[in-house]
Amino acid sequence: MPDYVARREAMVDTQVRPSDVTRLPIIEALMAVPREAYVPAALREAAYVGENLPLGPGRTVLEARTFAKMLEALDPRPGDLVLDLGSGLGYSAAVIARMADAVVAVEEDAAMAAEAESILAEHGVDNVAVEQAALTEGAPKHGPYDAIVVEGAVEQIPDAILDQLKEDGRIVALFMEDSLGIVRIGYKVGGAVTWRFLFNASAPVLPGFARERAFEF
Repeated sequence: MPDYVARREAMVDTQVRPSDVTRLPIIEALMAVPREAYVPAALREAAYVGENLPLGPGRTVLEARTFAKMLEALDPRPGDLVLDLGSGLGYSAAVIARMADAVVAVEEDAAMAAEAESILAEHGVDNVAVEQAALTEGAPKHGPYDAIVVEGAVEQIPDAILDQLKEDGRIVALFMEDSLGIVRIGYKVGGAVTWRFLFNASAPVLPGFARERAFEF
């Protein structure tokens, strides 16, 4: 039986801490949530490898470094209601749920959403609501949100998602621009979201978040 606790400690010590992730609640959450439980059985051995783990077409569990640095910038805190877009089997939601008041995890794939609900319940995570819906729609009925995290890359973010962010709320997302991936954090002020650069990373573009390509002859 693999020693997943030791692997989790190694992930934090070799992938997360060296990436300037210093907030203790993030470190504690990453240490507490069993990443191997939230990936397909065939990927459990690779759960703590420092790379994105594929869940399906355009879907991934973000590598620990990328995810942790996104959370470092987003700073989920007690009292926050967080929208977790593209939550897959629930790993990201389980981590965020240890820091925030409640998480709404949106998953488009019905089978993944059902499995996420089951895994989260099995692990006693009772402050996450899994919503099966198009990722581009979010979950407006539960919003507005203090913070939004996008679990995968985007080329653009629909206004329907930005509209679900509270005034003074924050959103973090990975923008793919050709082959370059840029993680940015956005702050909503005066009804508009202003973005700033955080770091470079890479991931597959989520379904529905690609730019429409102009038709060329």
